[in-house]
Amino acid sequence: MPDHLHWLIVLKQGSLSDLMRRIKGRSAKRVNALSGQQGRLWQDGFHDRALRREEDILPAARYIVANPLRAGLVDRVGDYPLWDSVWL
Repeated sequence: MPDHLHWLIVLKQGSLSDLMRRIKGRSAKRVNALSGQQGRLWQDGFHDRALRREEDILPAARYIVANPLRAGLVDRVGDYPLWDSVWL
């Protein structure tokens, strides 16, 4: 997606806030270095949703994978080059 990111992850250690801080920091440095830009890349904060039941994983994975289709970026889910999920 060009303006946001969906991830379905299993957090094995540390906090989600720490993980997001590291991801945002490292990716911003890399994107800025590659593009010759400086400054912020990401908005502050993030939105999370905890999945507490095993049966919630598949619907969440399907929602994430189909997001580019709903956004009109592709005609078929498999046409989006960055789609993948170990849960499907």
